[in-house]
Amino acid sequence: MNDSPVDRTVDVAIIGAGTAGLAAMSQVRRATDNFVLINGGELGTTCARVGCMPSKAIVQVADDFHRRHIFNRYGIGGEEQLSLDVSEAMEHTRDLRDIFVDRVLAGTTDNLGEKFIDGYARFVAPHILDVAGQRIRAANVVIATGSSPVVPESWRAFADRVLTTDDFFEQEDLPESVAVAGLGVIGLELGQALSRLGVAVTGVDMLDAIGGISDPVVNQTAIELIGKEFPLWLGHEAEVRNDGDKLLVSSGERSVRVDRVLACLGRRPNLARLGLDRIGATTDAHGMPPHNPHTMQIDNLRIFIAGDVNAERQILHEAVDEGRIAGSNAVTAEVVGYRRRAPLTITFSDPNIAQVGAPFDELDQEQVAIGEVRFGPVGRALLMGKNKGVLRVYAHRQTGRLLGAAMIAPKGEHLAHLLAWSIQQNQGVFDLLKMPFYHPAVEEGLQAALRDLAKQVTERSADVLELVRLEG
Repeated sequence: MNDSPVDRTVDVAIIGAGTAGLAAMSQVRRATDNFVLINGGELGTTCARVGCMPSKAIVQVADDFHRRHIFNRYGIGGEEQLSLDVSEAMEHTRDLRDIFVDRVLAGTTDNLGEKFIDGYARFVAPHILDVAGQRIRAANVVIATGSSPVVPESWRAFADRVLTTDDFFEQEDLPESVAVAGLGVIGLELGQALSRLGVAVTGVDMLDAIGGISDPVVNQTAIELIGKEFPLWLGHEAEVRNDGDKLLVSSGERSVRVDRVLACLGRRPNLARLGLDRIGATTDAHGMPPHNPHTMQIDNLRIFIAGDVNAERQILHEAVDEGRIAGSNAVTAEVVGYRRRAPLTITFSDPNIAQVGAPFDELDQEQVAIGEVRFGPVGRALLMGKNKGVLRVYAHRQTGRLLGAAMIAPKGEHLAHLLAWSIQQNQGVFDLLKMPFYHPAVEEGLQAALRDLAKQVTERSADVLELVRLEG
């Protein structure tokens, strides 16, 4: 069967038209016009269709509606008369989602002509693909097939009452009660949003941490703050079974009857259809072939794997980078390795949860100094009515070089970026303290944490003014 003639020969075949696949194509088409982009299923990236963008749309609606609870502090009355049309809110979310998807398609797949193939690809040999009976020989292949939400097999019996991000945003109305299983980024974001939209939410996670945070101080603060809005059941996995017209969700000794379960248990790489056993590479227990995260190359083959499908960093900007690396290497004779960006993850809860650089559980505690600030007294945070949370910044104890940070903080998405940029540039605590900090701004909280950190660094700066001296 593998010896049968091919229907088409190309320089590069890109499997998957999501974020990583489109980024790969942007590099490939710079070098060759002889490529194909193959995609099975719906077009539009995970981010635009069911991830980053629609989730932030509903989060924004929920945050704006929730804001009414502090109006009376400012002398603004009538907040009890405000109401929410949930169906309108969900329609608004879909409208924005459709705008983002259309933008993706308009600039990428709409004008590809014969270079775009609609269908699922599978390997029949290391460099021969079958797509709905069409045989394609590709000198180079980029695998960018993305991922799918994880739903336990035992939950399939009541699948009509289990939601994932694939179908959540299609809901025209919301249930009265929901159990959110999995309190990582998307579970926290949607769980808090649903609670603020009037849904009775119970959050469940088998871990004792939420939002992917390993720093114990930040994690405990996050649990306390988010836990004031809806109950968080931690340390036991969610067990679900039918209970009449409801679902009974249990976690340890606790249980609750709910209308729906929102499964936020992570995403599984889309590998099953690919026939990776035909490419000549070994795979692990999950079917994942070994690959180099700096080149995206599988073994020494001219096959590259990028984006969510490799389960390395399932984040949009990382998928873009991986797609570019894979696409660039697919059209060059010599495979080149690239330095990866400083790790950066953000949960758009309120307050934002973020982790930057090295996480707490990977630090050498004997070599690290930690600066901390609580946002209670930070002026700008107090003015906004958002003065809650904590920021912890890590540095090498001897030199003061920044290593990482974790936070649950107002405007944390911006603080996290500042720290990620600084870490990537190998800056130290004294470098940052010489930067301008405007008053009043949330960044003053970062300044306070850095000053706390500076006190613990062995090689202290002699310039206590935190200013750069003029030469001469």
